[in-house]
Amino acid sequence: MNLISVIVTTYNWPAALELCLDSLFAQRDPAFEIIIADDGSTPVNQAQAQAYSAKSPVPIQYVHHDDHGFRAGTIRNKAVASSQGEYLLFIDGDCILGPDFIARHRQLAESGYFVPGNRVLLSESFTQEVIEKHIPLHQKPLSHFISLWLQKKINRISAFIRLPLGFLRKSQPDKWQKAMTCNLALWKSDFIRTNGFDELFEGWGFEDSDLVIRLIHAGIKRKEGRFAVPVLHLWHPHNDKSKQDLNYQRLLDRLKQWDFIVATKGVSQYLLSSSSTQRKIK
Repeated sequence: MNLISVIVTTYNWPAALELCLDSLFAQRDPAFEIIIADDGSTPVNQAQAQAYSAKSPVPIQYVHHDDHGFRAGTIRNKAVASSQGEYLLFIDGDCILGPDFIARHRQLAESGYFVPGNRVLLSESFTQEVIEKHIPLHQKPLSHFISLWLQKKINRISAFIRLPLGFLRKSQPDKWQKAMTCNLALWKSDFIRTNGFDELFEGWGFEDSDLVIRLIHAGIKRKEGRFAVPVLHLWHPHNDKSKQDLNYQRLLDRLKQWDFIVATKGVSQYLLSSSSTQRKIK
């Protein structure tokens, strides 16, 4: 594996995206590209994000579509269709990464496995402080995060502990819970094999769980990324959850269908020609 494609999902929050990109620009492993997957930001916010993206020291693309509600799975499919890497790493544009984040994900990558990492949540007030002061959290040592935890500015400190775990990383191969696209890595070939995100999941909720369940049905196992690749997740209000129950019921139905592997409406429609607006910034 050489090139890793980092898919960064964003929507109308360029200030958070800038912090996320700062942490990507500071990665010690330079063998990656960035594809920003913009789920319908306004022209003003889109322009601000694109201008900041031009600072990237690695190849970067901007993939955008019009705002028709929460369609994160769709824009991620479009981003993957324009990617060049063999390995996909999904994060959210309101997440901040340590400088060894990509290097550690590369070490965890293994044929036949997907790797979910975990996250550390920032409080609402501390999120506002980080954004207003543009605090470079990706440059801070562990002692700084211990202090933040004691002040209740972050919800946990355990995620920063580095543990080898070894065979324990593979101890729950069929677990789909708590594998989220704010921190999820998998082989592009496995993503395409399962047809990526199913765009039948519109509105917030469970499109990432559905992908993971279909990966498991296809024989791809879970390799735990905890205690190796945490992200810092900025606080934000909850998304519109009006379709959550519908999406969850669809998910429960698919859990029982072990032969259901390929998304009904997925990435395949974009692999030959994409309907998204793409801009190669660098």
